[in-house]
Amino acid sequence: MTFKDQLYRTVRFQSLPKRIISLVPSQTELLIDLGLKTSLVGITKFCVHPKELRKELAVVGGTKTVHYDKIRELQPDLIICNKEENTLEMVQELEEVCPVWVSDIANLEESLDMIERLGDVMDVADRASEIIENITLEKEAFDRLIETRPLKKVAYLIWKNPYMAAGTDTFIHALLQLNNFQNIISETRYPEASVEQLYEADLILLSTEPFPFKESDVSELKNQLNGEVRIVDGEYFSWYGSRLGKAFAYFKTLHE
Repeated sequence: MTFKDQLYRTVRFQSLPKRIISLVPSQTELLIDLGLKTSLVGITKFCVHPKELRKELAVVGGTKTVHYDKIRELQPDLIICNKEENTLEMVQELEEVCPVWVSDIANLEESLDMIERLGDVMDVADRASEIIENITLEKEAFDRLIETRPLKKVAYLIWKNPYMAAGTDTFIHALLQLNNFQNIISETRYPEASVEQLYEADLILLSTEPFPFKESDVSELKNQLNGEVRIVDGEYFSWYGSRLGKAFAYFKTLHE
């Protein structure tokens, strides 16, 4: 069995994978929604959906560092990684254990492609198609709503001390665009952002992850800026996969 991952790497299997380790929280959730829970043997400490999963499966570390001995003991036949979440060095070392399938996602289209590809790899293409169809229908309904909403200049902060923002070439940036939000951060990836830069924004969004912004942070920025400041659920802006099926209902609440 031969497949291509999203880096166009060839990934080969002798048979359908039965023991999977997922090192990407959003893709762990997707595997569950694809009906593959019984095939999962290892996850990260950040795989928080569904909530009980970390009590049921082996936790092999985080997304940047893992316990290689523990992974070897689990005898996986597939490890799922992501280009941004996990490091190249990790992928290279993990390939000494078993095949590694890597996703690379910067927009909605690539997220849907990832769902389809994993559906093919795991022989659950029909279920993957159902998830893709649901996300597509939710997006189309949201598009009809958003076309009447005015464009807002937005900054999306992911970190404090120093402030860091989601720039271009990120999945967050792509979802901001879907919300008719113009990202004022023109740099790529996740640059530092000064308070002076934020003056340009009509709306500053404080993500709940990876830095857990609180209401006190909202008050702090409101005292320095003229624009609206609010906390948003970071999972809906940064988790690609089946969570997108719920994301557009959440996005509607941001425009009410």
